[in-house]
Amino acid sequence: MRKLVYVILTSLAVALVGCVTINVYFPEAAAQKAADQFIGNVLNQTTPAAPAPKTPKPAAKDGGAQPSAMLLDLLVPAAHAADTPDIRIQTAATEAIRGRMQGRFQGALGELLDSGAVGFTRDGMVAMRDAAKVPLSQRAQANATVADENRDRTALYREIANANNHPEWEAQIRATFAKSWIEKAHAGWYYQDASGAWQKK
Repeated sequence: MRKLVYVILTSLAVALVGCVTINVYFPEAAAQKAADQFIGNVLNQTTPAAPAPKTPKPAAKDGGAQPSAMLLDLLVPAAHAADTPDIRIQTAATEAIRGRMQGRFQGALGELLDSGAVGFTRDGMVAMRDAAKVPLSQRAQANATVADENRDRTALYREIANANNHPEWEAQIRATFAKSWIEKAHAGWYYQDASGAWQKK
């Protein structure tokens, strides 16, 4: 009889732990804010301020916890969510990417965007929109500039996802940045709308 009770309690504990699901959702608002900040820094050539250090909140003391609650805490790990979801975008890799992007926007890529030859795509990249606007002798360099920018953008989206320990967020980060690139595009620059058609801002 004692063995049966032990087996039942053990099975119940395992089932209880197995039923706990912790949802980690994509912090869309925080990602949008981070994307706006990063893109604003790239387009306006400013250096981002270092983030303020977060001070941990003191743990609440609970002197009168009941044994059943303590047992449940042992069996089911507590999920402590931050008060406000945050997304980390400042790493050594993202800062290096930001620097390269700023250089391109101050130089060749900025000129290509100003001329209308290149535009922002709906998937967070840049693309040659009208090659005829680039002299034939400069097209290879223009294509190389676009390729370099897209390589950095792909690396940026991946790095942000990895820096936040959620590589599965890469597509959502890319979509968030795509929206911000278009919103922050300068007047006269081209971008793709949701259908993929080019529009002038």
